[in-house]
Amino acid sequence: MNIASEVKPGANRYVSGQGTLNNLEEYLADFKNPVVVTGHKSFEAFSDYYDAELNYPIFHYDETASYEDGEFLAKEIGQADVVVGIGGGRLLDTAKMVAQNLDAELITVPTLISNCAPFTPVAAVYHPDRSFREIGYFRKAPYLTLVDTKFLLCTPVDYFVAGIGDTLAKWYEIDGIVRSLPEEKLSAYITLGIASAKVIRDLLMTNAQAAVNDLNKGEVTLAFEKITDTIVALAGEVGGFAGVYGRSAGAHATHDGLSYLHETHEMLHGKKVAYGILVQLAHTEDYDIIEDLLPFYKQIGLPSKLAEVNVKDTSRDYLDEFMNFSVGPNTTFRLVDDKITADDMYKAIRYLEGLED
Repeated sequence: MNIASEVKPGANRYVSGQGTLNNLEEYLADFKNPVVVTGHKSFEAFSDYYDAELNYPIFHYDETASYEDGEFLAKEIGQADVVVGIGGGRLLDTAKMVAQNLDAELITVPTLISNCAPFTPVAAVYHPDRSFREIGYFRKAPYLTLVDTKFLLCTPVDYFVAGIGDTLAKWYEIDGIVRSLPEEKLSAYITLGIASAKVIRDLLMTNAQAAVNDLNKGEVTLAFEKITDTIVALAGEVGGFAGVYGRSAGAHATHDGLSYLHETHEMLHGKKVAYGILVQLAHTEDYDIIEDLLPFYKQIGLPSKLAEVNVKDTSRDYLDEFMNFSVGPNTTFRLVDDKITADDMYKAIRYLEGLED
């Protein structure tokens, strides 16, 4: 059984709109033993918005998104029939681990618009020291993803921009993977994943700047709702349809390698992935696409150089651990080029460093 290749489009139920959190208790009415898994800041933001009291046991994660913490929380909880995850990407990925360990359903309540973690049965799993470990796959998708666009106006703009960067990678990664595949390898679902990724790219390029402006003004508009649903849900459909061909390639492999440079730990996931898009494109010598993307990057605040992801030392020796992990034999950069080396990656990075600001 290869769980990574299964078609899992997304949450069992996806509810998005203004005020959807008002119905949370109704969604929980079918369960006898709910528990809440959250973070301190996440739950504070939720509590400031949510009118009622959540009278359920509340457990806090350790912010690592590690298997170790997922197992610890499951043992601490003991028994539950539904886990309500309230928070951002790392928290919700942890809640997936907890729910699977407890054999419970999962309801995800995102407190940030920053990635597709609320929607997918997939997690970015880290070691306790916050270095990247692996992509984790789960038997069940969330029972319910509850997106309240009015509440999500509390998303800091940096997180929203990072979400745009993370989601933009869907097109460039799947394109980088499938462009070299023969037609007979493109199943119906892979083809649908490709089409979904292209729609995502077009939605972002058309609506992202307006959505950022609307978030700054605190207004729920059509552009804001479109980008919210694109980041949270549509992004997850690409890998849900196309499997390993649509989840991760050079951009995410670059992000994963960057986790081995301690100074990048405070950088948002999506911003590191956005930088990784350019690294992948530089490696495949898609220089014209990079030139087309750079104005968009500059406009909304995505990084194009190492210094913008907190890496000041660009010497080959210093970057070796990061690059060796990114292009290692089991990483997803190999889906784009199965012969890529650290030398190749360094050449791509040097190209980006040489671009004019």
